[in-house]
This record gives sequence, C-alpha cells and structure tokens, in this order.
Amino acid sequence: MRRICELLFIPVLVLTVAGCSGLSDVKNNGGSGGGGGGGQASAVTVSPGTASVDPFMTQSFSAKVQGSTNQAVTWQVNGVTGGSATNGTISTGGLYTAPHAISSSLVPATNAPITVAITAISQASATATGTAVVTLTTQQQQTQTEPIELGTSGGIINDAYGNYCCSGTLGSLVTRNGTLYILSNNHVMANSAGNSGSPDIGQSITQPGLIEVNCASSSTHRVADLSEYFPLQTGSIPKIDAALAAVSSGAVDTSGNILLLGSTLTNGVPAPGAPKSGIGLTPAQAIGAPYNGAVAKSGRTTGLTCSTIVGTNVASSVSYYAHCGDTNAAFTVNYTDLVAVNGGDFSDTGDSGSLIVTQSTAEAVALLFAGSDTDTVGNPITDVLPDFPGAGNVTPTLVGGATHQVIGCTLPALKAVATVPQAKAVSESIQQASAVRDLHAPQLLSIPAIQAVAVGESYDQPGKASILLFVGSGESLAGIPRTIDGVRTRLIVGDDWAHQGLLNSEESADLLSTVGMPQIVYPLQQGEYARAKAVHSAHVTDLLKQAGILGVGITSSVDSPGEAALLIYILRGAPQDNIPAEIDGLRTRVRETSPFTTGRRGNEPARSCKVPVANSPLPKAKL
Repeated sequence: MRRICELLFIPVLVLTVAGCSGLSDVKNNGGSGGGGGGGQASAVTVSPGTASVDPFMTQSFSAKVQGSTNQAVTWQVNGVTGGSATNGTISTGGLYTAPHAISSSLVPATNAPITVAITAISQASATATGTAVVTLTTQQQQTQTEPIELGTSGGIINDAYGNYCCSGTLGSLVTRNGTLYILSNNHVMANSAGNSGSPDIGQSITQPGLIEVNCASSSTHRVADLSEYFPLQTGSIPKIDAALAAVSSGAVDTSGNILLLGSTLTNGVPAPGAPKSGIGLTPAQAIGAPYNGAVAKSGRTTGLTCSTIVGTNVASSVSYYAHCGDTNAAFTVNYTDLVAVNGGDFSDTGDSGSLIVTQSTAEAVALLFAGSDTDTVGNPITDVLPDFPGAGNVTPTLVGGATHQVIGCTLPALKAVATVPQAKAVSESIQQASAVRDLHAPQLLSIPAIQAVAVGESYDQPGKASILLFVGSGESLAGIPRTIDGVRTRLIVGDDWAHQGLLNSEESADLLSTVGMPQIVYPLQQGEYARAKAVHSAHVTDLLKQAGILGVGITSSVDSPGEAALLIYILRGAPQDNIPAEIDGLRTRVRETSPFTTGRRGNEPARSCKVPVANSPLPKAKL
C-alpha cells in the first residue's frame, strides 16, 4: 500500500500505443535451437496481440511460426512455461486462464495497466518467439447498467486535481429510517474531509470511478449523492474513515448484492451475493469460533480476495492528502481500534471502501481503508455504523439477507495462506539462546510437560532464536516460562517424541519435520483476549512513542498456540532490540511492515486508446 505520485506522460504514450496496435511482438535473435526440424524458424506471430481478461475468465491464443513447417510452440506467461497461479496459466494449446484474483505483485508502482506477457517459443528454434499482452481487469472496474451491484469502482465526481483523478470502491448498502445509502470511505466519497461542513455534501457519487474513464466525468453515471461523512480530523475517538451517500432512485440493487460475494458459481465464476443483514460482528467475535478470523472482500482493483484477521485493537497512524495526486500529507489521523488482515495481496490501491466479511457467513466485520506491504487495515463495522445515527437516534444497518458461505474462498486459487513463512534466526541470536538453554536445561526438563529442549527459530519475532520446548499433548503448561533471560520460548505440542532430553540440531530438526509449519493465527484460549486487552491498554501509548514502532494491537502468539500476544508493527529495517519479548506476562509478536497508507500510489493510464495530454488528469486508484 505504497504511494507513488509521478507524472509519466511518455510511458502513457508507449503503453497506449502498444495496447491499441493489435499486433503481437515478433522476435528472432538469430541462431538455431530447439528441435523438430522443418526448416529454420524466423519468427512467431501470436494472435490476438492484445486482450483484456477478467479473473476466472479465459482467452484463446494461436501462434504462427514463420519459416518452418514445424508449427509447435511452447507457451509461457511472464516467462514461466505453463504460467502460474499469480500470473494466470496457459495450456499447451494456447488457452490462457486468468488468475482468480489480482496479486499486488502485478500492480505496477505507477498504477499503469496490470499486464502479463503471453509468449510463444518456437520448438524448431528457441530464438524465434512471439508475444501478446494481456491486460488484467476486474468486473468491478466495468461500467454497469443500473441498478448497479456494489463492490464496484466509484467515487465522488469532483475527485480530480491538476493532472490527476482518483477512485475507490463503493462497498456496501445500508438503510436508515427507510432511506438507502452507499457505505464507503471518506477519502473515496468526501475528498478526505477533515472537518465538518464540507462543501462536497450533495455532490454526485458516480459509477464507475473517474479512473476507469480517463478522468472524464461525463462518461460516468450518478448513483448517489454524498449525504454525510466522519470528519477525519475533528471526529471523536475511535476514528473511522467512512461516508454515506444517499442512493439515487433505481440506481443501486436494493438487495445489497456485492460482486463475487455469493454462495454459488456460474460457469466457475462466483455469483454476486449480499452480506448478512444487520449490524455485523465485533472483531472479538470474528476471531473466535466459528469464524476463526477467516474473512473476504470484493474490491475494485484486486477483486475477490480471502485471508485471515491477524490483529485487532490496532492503534496506528495514517496520513491523508488534501487533493488527489498530492505528494505531501496534509494531516495525520491517529486510529485506536483497527482490524488488520494478513497479506499484502488482500488489497491494493483502489480497494478502499470494500466491505470485509466472514468467509463462512458473509457477516460484516470491517470497512477497508488502508494498508501496508504486509497487511490491510479497516475500521470495525461496529465502530462505523453507530457514527451515523439518524432521526430518533436510529443506527444504520446493512442491507442483505441470510448468512451464506462466500463460495469463492473455497476455490483452490483463492484459499487463504494458513501458515507462516520459514523463519531464519541470525547466528548471534542462536548463540545467545544456546547458552541460555544449556544453563537452564535441568530446570526445564524437570517440568513434567517438557520432554525435550532445543534451540530454533522464533515465529513471534522472525530473525530471533528461541528455546524450543517439546511438550506432550494434554499436559498442563503451568510453570512453563514465556521467556528465559530475555530469550523467547517456543512450545511445540505432540505425542511420543522420538528424541527426548537436551537435543542437538539434527534431533530437533527431526522432531520439527513431524509437526509441519506453524499457522499464521491460532484460536485464543478462554480469557486470553481480555488479558491481552488489559496489557494493550496499559502500554499502547508508551510503545507508540518508540522510534520505529508503527502500530500496536492484539493477536495470537505463534510461539505458543492458544496464547494471546501484543502485536507490534515495526518499520521494516528499524532496530528491534528495544522490543521486549514479554510485557506484563504477555508475549509480544513483532511484524515488520511499511507504513499504513491510503491509496493514490501512482499514475494509472487510461484504459483506452486516447493519450492524455499535458493538461488532462491522469487517473489514480485509492486505498
């Protein structure tokens, strides 16, 4: 969720001309290679030369090898034979299948069109290749006929400044005293208004957003009018980034349907679906059974994505900008109660305003508004809705239906990553942990639950070592320390460990190979959330004053499944020596990240064959 604001007129021209030519890239570097005979292949032509493909959809390509009777080719996507889940796959016959969601790794830093290269390599001569360009779009970016379904591109009609225009996601539908409203972010529908009394009240909210139509407001259609918003600077705590827009008659699907959020598939594509009607869940409810933190969202840029809540009660700061395209922040908002969702791919620029719901029941959890390179953050829906009381102090409620599964999250390509990446402790930390283990091994092995002791990686603080404690299933963990002389302990639970006592590195590796990789989050034992909340309240203010700490929240420990931990976001590359492994008996879990930002990361050339001139706005997405 980076922000990059540069004017790139020459790249706009290059990309637009390439995208409109309809011709494939034809190459021959000379020499010979491959096999199959049939003459010397001189070039390969791929047809069509350009195509736009939505997630879940397919596109057939053909290749003509020139100069050889051997017409066999090898197909690649972004240089990978057969493609990949991230870039899309291609069959030996040239049928390209788009990825089910748009990965953040594919979104250019300049917000240029998201493209992948389809390459055909002659099997008669590997130096003869041809390339086509696929532009990946989402159905959320397309202009809809009324009544529109939500989770779609949109924003306030005047969100343009200088050479830029901006857009986000029109997230969901709410009702209050018989009136229907679109719910999205202040920075999507109210131009990041910091104070009350904005002159933008009454301005049109359009679909699609300006970014989809080369910043030409005449090419959008009005679906609502800005009604009210939470003032980002002067609003009360807990702060939220939210706004309501009164729906124009007949402009929005009154069932509350959100694109791709349904419980059924049509030709392999998730149908639209409405969230559960009502007031949604608290974050504490969403991370507990039966939901276990599994969430989904449908947004303008990345489409339908699925992941897991990694933190609640997160306190962090987010900068805001006075105008679309500004590079210097106008003010900063200090948030105190955010929900953090794991993974930089859960959202990207343009997804701001999306509704985050549970995967199993489609119950609302949070309103997405910002992110970093590791996580997405949103305001709890139970903070958002009460901030817009109507006549009679009536709180808005979500328009929707009964609970249902978000079927797209069951598809293999969209299933959330459940395990943490392999950690690697630095040698200095391993030496320290080894010395502490050797000193305290007799006392540790005297605890009935502990069957073996070793040294390995900590997953609560990647890069640091921990003392591994192999314990028996069902054993009481009373008396097992969380830290020893400042070194973290990590509990691995199992039955009948093959090696016992003080283990060497080979023996510990053997035992670890039987338990698999740790999960990103674990269900909390009863009472752990309340315990963590008390520690969080007592220390959050002082922790945020420390250099390099970007946020503090509540999560689960990876080193001790079932225990809560204090989640500490630290600026990537910043020193971590000042972060204790334990605070008031609560483990800490360190997560390196970039600063949380709303969108407007860069320039996105228009999705058409028109080249913006120097005085024309350049479209940009918001997150």
